[in-house]
Amino acid sequence: MEYIEQLLDKVKEWARKLAEALLGPDVQPEPEPIPIPVRDPNRRR
Repeated sequence: MEYIEQLLDKVKEWARKLAEALLGPDVQPEPEPIPIPVRDPNRRR
């Protein structure tokens, strides 16, 4: 039984390392794009 627990611990550690490698250590939300004003020559005031 101890062998299975050790094996599960190894698999959990491997899965954690794989997730960190794929996703990065901290998953951060993507920054929101900043709207850039654009002059529209078709619109006049």
